[in-house]
Amino acid sequence: MDSCDTRIRAYKNGMTFDQCKLMAESLNPKFKEYIEINGKISWTEILIQVNHDELIYKFTLKFLRRDGYDIGNNKIPEVKKFIS
Repeated sequence: MDSCDTRIRAYKNGMTFDQCKLMAESLNPKFKEYIEINGKISWTEILIQVNHDELIYKFTLKFLRRDGYDIGNNKIPEVKKFIS
């Protein structure tokens, strides 16, 4: 039975899953800096910055949450720092 190997599957722009993760990690410092300056960033702004690549967008939000940011929800679609 033939099956797809997810480790080498090409996503948007021909990148692999791991390359998408690395791309999201490399974009996060820029988003963190923007949040520090402006207090928040909208999901739409992130989507535009990742060139509408849904996988990188999702990884970006995941990594921002991992790093201690509030990524919001469908009623508040923005990323901001958690208030301690």
